[in-house]
Amino acid sequence: MTTLPAGEQLKFGIFLAPFHPVGQNPTLALERDLQLIEHLDELGFDEAWFGEHHSAGYEIIASPEVFIAAAAQRTKHIKLGTGVSSLPYHHPFMLADRMVLLDHLTRGRVMIGVGPGALPSDAFMMGIDPAKQRDMMEESLEAILLLLSGETVSMETDWFKLVKARLQMLPLQRPYPEVAVAAQVSPAGPRAAGKFGCSLLSIGATSAGGFDVLGAHWDVMDERAAEFGTTVDRSKWRLVGPMHIADTKEQAVSDVAFGLEEWVDYFQRVAALPLAPDTTNFDSLVDALNASGFAVIGTVDDAIAQVARLQEQSKGFGTFLLMGHEWADTAATRHSYELIARYVAPRFQGSSDKLTASRDWAAENRPEFIGAAGNAVMSAIQKHHEEKAAKASHV
Repeated sequence: MTTLPAGEQLKFGIFLAPFHPVGQNPTLALERDLQLIEHLDELGFDEAWFGEHHSAGYEIIASPEVFIAAAAQRTKHIKLGTGVSSLPYHHPFMLADRMVLLDHLTRGRVMIGVGPGALPSDAFMMGIDPAKQRDMMEESLEAILLLLSGETVSMETDWFKLVKARLQMLPLQRPYPEVAVAAQVSPAGPRAAGKFGCSLLSIGATSAGGFDVLGAHWDVMDERAAEFGTTVDRSKWRLVGPMHIADTKEQAVSDVAFGLEEWVDYFQRVAALPLAPDTTNFDSLVDALNASGFAVIGTVDDAIAQVARLQEQSKGFGTFLLMGHEWADTAATRHSYELIARYVAPRFQGSSDKLTASRDWAAENRPEFIGAAGNAVMSAIQKHHEEKAAKASHV
């Protein structure tokens, strides 16, 4: 059972880190990412979020803002967000100013996702203490929201200073673009989002720890919003999870033999996020991912069941974001997204209900309709013959 506001329907999008195994041509990999966003735009997906990473070789978008600017020129409708901008890596004034520019360049299609930074190797190279990253994120977020609101800000921390700072241009979206805070398992993300009245972006929603705390995270949002006098909205809550679906379960498993093992190896040996199961055997890997509820490698029905499971656990959220990956080749990956757009999304958006009801109504009443149509045809034939006979009698 969900508790979204009346009239709200579930949206669908992608959270694109992206993940590209090392040894590939990075230029071509980035081009595939852009083409994928074009494909999702054509399929009617609602939004796409792009990560910021600077090391480890797999997640190769260094500036989500630059990527959004490129994607915006190749799409028409899909909203585009930083997923996320790692706030400790940027002076808040410069990031706020860039996002305002991007808001105008995209004609109001930009969203701002923020977080403390995911890869310890990124923070290490910049000399940032990982223990301070969450506090730095919250300090920066406060400054950014004030600047986006048109305030003049004087603020000093141990890592940035603002002196009567003001943005020379206001955002196109008023009061400013939607701002979402990333969350994994800890309550740091929900605490910051609730304090500032931001949206929540639950990146680890399907991991064992992330799934278990979904309800608790929203409780934290409500408590912090009440404490600081802000408002939070379930319809702006995003949950992220990976899927690959095909026409059959067997086809889906065959598809992911292309790249699943490399993706799991990255999370087991390099990345800091505990997302992948502790196994290297392909068959047991697929079984473990499906059985744990972390991922869906299967069919449309499996995907529908996963989204319904997340709705039940969370008690209602606004957007399901598919975690972007290259488990399968390009053609199979695009087909997976097409199946989701064609069959999964309509189940949660009610877009096909009226069509089904109309078809069933027409089928149930077919004898009556056919009878009436047949009588009309016979009547027309009789009338035609009567008119011909009348004309003949006057000759």
